[in-house]
Formats: sequence, structure tokens, C-alpha cells
Amino acid sequence: MTQELKRELLRLLKEDEEFRYAVAGLLGLEEILRRLDRHEEELVKLREDMNRGFARYDSELTKLREDMNRGFTAVEKQISALGARWGIMAESAFRAGLKEIVERYFGGKVTKWGLFDREGSVYGSPAVVEADVLVRDREHLLVEVKSSVSRGDVIELKRIAELYERETGVRPKLVIVSPFVDEKAMELARHFGIEVYSVSEVLGRGSHAA
Repeated sequence: MTQELKRELLRLLKEDEEFRYAVAGLLGLEEILRRLDRHEEELVKLREDMNRGFARYDSELTKLREDMNRGFTAVEKQISALGARWGIMAESAFRAGLKEIVERYFGGKVTKWGLFDREGSVYGSPAVVEADVLVRDREHLLVEVKSSVSRGDVIELKRIAELYERETGVRPKLVIVSPFVDEKAMELARHFGIEVYSVSEVLGRGSHAA
């Protein structure tokens, strides 16, 4: 900018009121624009900070959800394990409680028979097979005492009886004692010639035998 132009501008600022206001307005507008630019930069930075914050929050929320899911899964497994354990304990207690009554009812001593089924004829693969056997005179009874009986239980007892006969040479009589026998299981038991007794029936006669 030349010295002459500077002097002219200074003169106009001093002497020309309209020019002075125009320049002042321009200077004010420029300041406003600068402030807007600064504000925009701050808004951009704030938006970036918020986005980082939301991303961090989403990450923490996802981690919390995963931790909760793992916790729920662990609790479910514990409940299932306890339920399974209680079921085994309840079944074992049920059998133990009726053992003496069954002995009185049928007149004999219940013993545990078992062997390793190498051919897997009972369960489909090699496994230890056990059964409660009651011997009276020369008759062998395979007695199945359960809190509930399904078709699968009947089939299992029949296969155990077949294995018992192969191993001992004695065809056992099959007996089921249970408070609940599925209807289809009952039909299958009749088909195989298996005698089914209710718990109340055994308890009644067993008590009188005592």
C-alpha cells in the first residue's frame, strides 16, 4: 500500500463520517467472522470429543453386556449342575428308602449285580452295567425301582435282562416299582412281560410283611 493511499485513508477516517462508519462496520463484521470461525473450531473439537466419549461408552456398554451374559451363563450352569445333582441324590434316596420294603414284599435279599458290557449291548457302547437282583428260592428277579419310568427305562431293563441271562445262564423275572409309569412305558412293559407295581401297593404289603 502506497503512502499516498494510507494518508488518503487516514484523512477519510478523520473527515468523512460515512466512510468511518463503513470501515467500522467492516471491521466489526470481520471480528464477528473470526469469532464464528473460532466457535466452529471449538464445536468441531467438542463434536470429536463427544464422538470419542460415545465410542468409549459403547465399548464399555458392550463389555458390560458380555460380562453379564457370561455371569448369567455361569449361574445357569450352576443351577443346572445343582438340579442334576439333586435329581441323582433324590433318585438314590428313593431307591434306598424302598429297598427294604421291596425285600419284604418279594421275600428275598436285594443285591447289586454288575459287569463291564464290552459289546455295548445295553447302552450302545462299552460301559459298566448294574442292576438290583433279588433271589428267592431259585427265581431271580431284576428289580427296577425308580421315581418315574419311561419307555427308555423299560427298554434298558429288557436289555440288561438279556445280558444277565447271557452271563449267568438264568432268565430273570423283570419287576418295576414306581409311583409313576408313562402310559407308553406301561404298554411296552406288558408287551415284554414285565410286572409293574405301584409304590403304594409295595408299601402296603411290605409293611404288613414286617
